Amino acid sequence: MDGTRSLTVCSGGDRRRAAKAVLDRADCVLIGDAAVALRDVPDGSVQTVVTSPPYWSLRDYSVDGQIGVAEPLPAFIKSLVSSFDEVWRALADDGTVWVNIGDSYTSGNRGWRAPDKKNPARAMGVRPPNPEGTKDKELIGVPWRFALAMQEAGWWARSDIIWYKPNCQPESVRDRPTRSHEHLFLFTKSERYKYNLSAVKGPNGRRLRDVWAINTTGSPGAHFATFPPELVRRCVLIGSDPGDYVLDPFLGSGTTGAVARANGRPFIGCELNPDYLHLVHERLRA
Repeated sequence: MDGTRSLTVCSGGDRRRAAKAVLDRADCVLIGDAAVALRDVPDGSVQTVVTSPPYWSLRDYSVDGQIGVAEPLPAFIKSLVSSFDEVWRALADDGTVWVNIGDSYTSGNRGWRAPDKKNPARAMGVRPPNPEGTKDKELIGVPWRFALAMQEAGWWARSDIIWYKPNCQPESVRDRPTRSHEHLFLFTKSERYKYNLSAVKGPNGRRLRDVWAINTTGSPGAHFATFPPELVRRCVLIGSDPGDYVLDPFLGSGTTGAVARANGRPFIGCELNPDYLHLVHERLRA
């Protein structure tokens, strides 16, 4: 499969077109909130999900309906887990879900965040208050709060993979170590599931460990960081075979779609912001 293959784009309510695209094993982008747009995807049609949802209180994507900007942490976790209710239905019984999610610190109830010369997109005009029970300057533990909520919703939490970033950005803080990792959770809907053990090997040909050293990469034309293709590639190869559908319910600039296509898998992506479509097309062409 190459970057010239056609892409079906469906807006909200275009259920027949979306369902036909999936039945035809076509690449498909659904515009709208994932919890709603995924209703167009047939039951059990997806083999693996690789996604990086919006992080709580870290980025304002400037689109109506976004999560993670102004709502309290419990509401964010609830909204995020609800999105995966539709993923459950669309996922094959032996499917896998790989979720990259980062942590954050309390804001001190400032309600805003100043810009950073090295990262202008860091600035936010609104931020939620400190979660109940937390103190100023405290690590919140968002990834594990999310993982525990997913367990309560019925998912199997199978692995907490540490994505170590050797080229992480420096931080100005002087009273704690600089953060250089994020979490990548592996969830399943069944006790037994497709896992291609030999698809990706660790150092010296050994079985893959749960700490992955992968550099961050930028996305051409995007003003926000994206998770790197190598991180996605490992998940895609382990969780699916050529011809299997790969889903990203928070598609963003289209990294998951590009990696899936490059490795012989059709993909489905959901994206709330239609302005990102041009980034998706650029990634697929590249």
